[in-house]
Amino acid sequence: MELDLPICRTCGVQYPAPRADCPICLDERQYVGWSGQRWTSLAELAAGGHRGELRAQGEDVTGVGTTPSFAIGQRALLLQRPGGNILWDCVSYLDDALVEQVTALGGISAIAVSHPHFHGSMVEWAHAFDAPVHIHAADRDWVVRPDPAVVFWDGDTLELGDGLTLINAGVHFDGGQVLHWRDADGGRGALFSGDILQVVRDRRWLSFMYSYPNLIPERPRTIRRALALLEPYPFERVYGAWWDLVVGTDGAAAVRRSADRYLRFALDDAD
Repeated sequence: MELDLPICRTCGVQYPAPRADCPICLDERQYVGWSGQRWTSLAELAAGGHRGELRAQGEDVTGVGTTPSFAIGQRALLLQRPGGNILWDCVSYLDDALVEQVTALGGISAIAVSHPHFHGSMVEWAHAFDAPVHIHAADRDWVVRPDPAVVFWDGDTLELGDGLTLINAGVHFDGGQVLHWRDADGGRGALFSGDILQVVRDRRWLSFMYSYPNLIPERPRTIRRALALLEPYPFERVYGAWWDLVVGTDGAAAVRRSADRYLRFALDDAD
């Protein structure tokens, strides 16, 4: 494990070598920390008391996070399946103890990450579990630590097998992807959305933003395209990006009515 590689303290993404800035944070969808660009590493995080945290988030779905919270604070999700576990999204932190805990749950056969803000230390995770990382090709330039473990795909959808489908919703980032699990929740289906489709505090609803911290709204045409791509996929639950932010019932209808509400408030719905 590469314990000393630099990790941005604001977005939590790991880089292959020291550098002066973090392009992900310089982008208008993110921001440079108010104290300026600051770096850490896996070794420093461990020495500072950070640890992995596992917590149930749904049926056969285990959250993988960091305590105390670090950077953006998202948690990843381990989808536990007889055919091999999938890690959806990623976090910055990883140590031997966390590897052992995840291995005890069946390990990881593949990783998929919704968008660059959640890349975290995905290459470390890939190496630890000998698992490929599936990233949409439209976000290729945002992969700041290139590695053979990172596999790029093109198009609107990618079948991962056994009822798992990556969908290029294109919200937030051009390559922003969500994951549909057909067999989740007793066959009722689930959507794993990260913050491509953001589950909000009123967990009956979602929202759609180009930039969350800078409050830049997403384009109506982008939202309509995402809805059209999701239409063939039924799902009861929607798993957002943070602990316990889950739409518990009627998830597909929640996405549709949330999009309708968003579009009603859009300044220009003519595009």
